[in-house]
Amino acid sequence: MATKDRIKELRRVKASDLIPNTENWRKHPKTQRNALADMLEKIGYADALIARETENGLELIDGHLRAETTPEDIVPVLVLDVDANEAKQLLATMDPLSAMAQPDQDSLIRLLDAVNIESNPVNDMLEALMNGETSPMPNWGDITETPTQEDIDGRTKDLNTAFDMDTAHSDQVELICPECMHEYSINKSDLDNDFGRDS
Repeated sequence: MATKDRIKELRRVKASDLIPNTENWRKHPKTQRNALADMLEKIGYADALIARETENGLELIDGHLRAETTPEDIVPVLVLDVDANEAKQLLATMDPLSAMAQPDQDSLIRLLDAVNIESNPVNDMLEALMNGETSPMPNWGDITETPTQEDIDGRTKDLNTAFDMDTAHSDQVELICPECMHEYSINKSDLDNDFGRDS
């Protein structure tokens, strides 16, 4: 049986006219926003956003950050013939399916040797990929505001809930940055000293 083609048309619409999906679960750290903005500025749109028809207009399924980054631009949108339930299935699976692909380091090295990318945010992203990381660490140098005690308490709570329970009683713990979801290891004694946790 032939695979269904659910794409109705390619339409060009103003990005700000697209309706954000209220069930979009993807968050975009500053590092990703900067890298995308640089690529859009240097190359432009080379891929389409994805949306479906609703009574209120075109509702996004994929491309929220691109639409936010260029709200005044006319952007390419693939309009799908899917219902609300099918849209939710796509929303839930598109990114995870892409994330399952594993980089071939040798091929990636050859590709990067052959291109010249004049963008610090994009190069940071590619360097992280080369190091086997899923995303670059945030640029802490961009943080200029002094955090409030509420910010510190909230961040400490986020870090506490990010413990890998399998290593909770070992010298090393696995943490996840709540800003960019970067995973890294730290000595438990260092964490106790920095955040005042009981041993």
